[in-house]
Amino acid sequence: MYQTSDIRNGLKVEIDGQPWAVVWFQFVKPGKGTAFTRTRIKNLITGQVNDVTYRTGEKLKPANMEERRMSFLYKDGDDYCFMDTRTYDQVSIPIDSIQEEVQYITENMEVDVLFFQERPVSMTVPNHVALKITESEPGVKGDTSSGATKPATLETGLVVQVPLFIEEGEVIKVDTRTGKYMERVRS
Repeated sequence: MYQTSDIRNGLKVEIDGQPWAVVWFQFVKPGKGTAFTRTRIKNLITGQVNDVTYRTGEKLKPANMEERRMSFLYKDGDDYCFMDTRTYDQVSIPIDSIQEEVQYITENMEVDVLFFQERPVSMTVPNHVALKITESEPGVKGDTSSGATKPATLETGLVVQVPLFIEEGEVIKVDTRTGKYMERVRS
């Protein structure tokens, strides 16, 4: 069992048979009364977000989660098919569970898939990915001292702002935590 002092971002707990992850927390010690921890938690199955306050000393049940290294194989309608890299078992994950992450994955990319009671509930992509630009307008010469940018569409459909000198067909590195351009990948 977790104590309230164990609460941190990313902590996974089970509430009413559902897995929840702590998105944000704040420890509060008022002048009068007992200390408490405010949290914002997200349901890993439904995506619902709740604000919950825990008094000091309350116990939280750890969620029985398992993380597996998997390789993305293909998209099948609204499902994404992944293969376990150790056992070669295949799992289909509905897009609504991994909507934000799919804009960074390409074929054969390895990701960490989180399972709750043998059911995939979320996915973690690498912090940085290299993606090819499929569409980008040519940069306009002129006002470049201000760090001007332009939109570029990547092979996954994601649109990011890139510097004017980046051209269509180039491969760039994107930070998956912020969704922003990092650098051009030299081949």
